[in-house]
Amino acid sequence: QVRLVESGGGSVQAGGSLRLSCLASGSISSIHCMGWFRQAPGREREGVAHITGDGRATVADYLKDRFTISRDNAKNTLYLQMNGLQPEDTAIYYCGAHVQSDGYCYWAQFNSWGQGTQVTVSS
Repeated sequence: QVRLVESGGGSVQAGGSLRLSCLASGSISSIHCMGWFRQAPGREREGVAHITGDGRATVADYLKDRFTISRDNAKNTLYLQMNGLQPEDTAIYYCGAHVQSDGYCYWAQFNSWGQGTQVTVSS
């Protein structure tokens, strides 16, 4: 059982930055993919970024110039650095995890979730 707890959300003005953290506990290890998803009001949850246990990162194409994902396996912590935030980034951000079966992360295989942290960007 994996437990994920997000923190770092808040309210910022457009152009600002936030750093989200996700502390993992339980049966988490470097074999787990970890990732960030977000869900805006009235929209489906969408993938933001994921990272393998050995640090291979993928960020959604339309976010890669502003968002960076990283992890510290020694601290069981996942991060999302968000720069140049825009009102359209307003959403609840969720941390997720899944066991790597072949060394890669897959958006559809995430099956452990945190409770989410709210990010609000005002214009």
